[in-house]
Amino acid sequence: MTARQKRPILMVVHSYYEEDPRVRREAESLVAAGWDVDVIGLQRPGETMTATVAGVNVRRLPVRRHQGAGLPVYLAEYGAFLVRAMLAAARAQRRRRYGMVQVHTLPDYLVFAALPLKLVGVPVLLDLHEAMPEFFRGRFPKAANPISYKLLLLQERMSIGLADELLTVNEPLAERLRKRGADPDRLTVVMNSPDLRLFSPAAHAQREFMADGVLRLVYAGAITPTYELDVVLRAVAEMRRERPSLKVSATLYGRGDAEGPLKDLARELGIAECLEMPGRIPIDDVAAAIAGADIGIAATRLDAYSEVSLSTKVLEYGAMEKPVVATRLPTVELYFGQDTLSLYEPGDPASLAKAILHIVDDPADRKDRVARTAARVAELGWGHQAVAYHAVVSRLAERRSRKLTGPVAVD
Repeated sequence: MTARQKRPILMVVHSYYEEDPRVRREAESLVAAGWDVDVIGLQRPGETMTATVAGVNVRRLPVRRHQGAGLPVYLAEYGAFLVRAMLAAARAQRRRRYGMVQVHTLPDYLVFAALPLKLVGVPVLLDLHEAMPEFFRGRFPKAANPISYKLLLLQERMSIGLADELLTVNEPLAERLRKRGADPDRLTVVMNSPDLRLFSPAAHAQREFMADGVLRLVYAGAITPTYELDVVLRAVAEMRRERPSLKVSATLYGRGDAEGPLKDLARELGIAECLEMPGRIPIDDVAAAIAGADIGIAATRLDAYSEVSLSTKVLEYGAMEKPVVATRLPTVELYFGQDTLSLYEPGDPASLAKAILHIVDDPADRKDRVARTAARVAELGWGHQAVAYHAVVSRLAERRSRKLTGPVAVD
């Protein structure tokens, strides 16, 4: 498409734009390819309602996240954002005449914010980051029952039905969607892979393994019950008992409702001095934090949701050429096999401690696994995923462009 044919693209996401790596990668890659991109997202306290971030026009709506809240609070938050986003999208469409609108989940039904645009012929792309029915069943177990699950499946089917095409983040999630009726010809896998230009070992001071005599473990992600960081702390305690001379430090970057319980658990286990929880750090600082550690930990609790998920942390640690210890999950094994990552059995602190100590004790195997993991991450990196993503966007936007004539409206 020529620059004149590239009508603006709208994205809608229920998150703080600067904190969402996938949305930022996609939006910024479109800007680099010559598209004009608007994003409707959440507004943090003290932020302006509009901003331009790396060429992306961000419109922030006054709805805040309530991470760790109960289900009624989440539903109210989602509902408020849905209504506000729908109105904002409809107003923007009158000025911008979008070539396509992309809606990012969760929730799936946020796609209905694009309904006013859909009604005037704007193609809708639904980017399914998660399996929402399984996610909510695991996140809110007290509300999990056959009726609520069927309702979640219903909203998923309705959301998929509204979209012209679908994206999702890995092949198991795609297969799940196909089995539930999604048209394979409308579904594309674009993995949630890191941009290897940002996650580059050459761009950061790399720590030599245990350079100061301390084994430094790092985790960078959400501090929520989805991730079994309690198992990580118990594994640290296990290593302390097994090898009292080994100095271990675990730094958990992020925020979430599990932060308080994890600090309490560390004190209970007698390892409070081994735990650091600096809070969330900006996306642009994550690579440097990983470079300053010895082992990256990707600890995910096994349930119906995680069976079809692949933690981006695995790829980020691998890209930074750090040994990776990850939970043995079906999707992890599908993409990485047995000879790259060091895997441990879900929920088992002793298994995790054993995997970590093997990395300490076997430098040759550690080096080989780091090299194989980095090579695999290079195969899955964003440079490859962007090709598939741009093909979908171009296909939908061209369809819209053929229906319209005249100059593109600009602000």
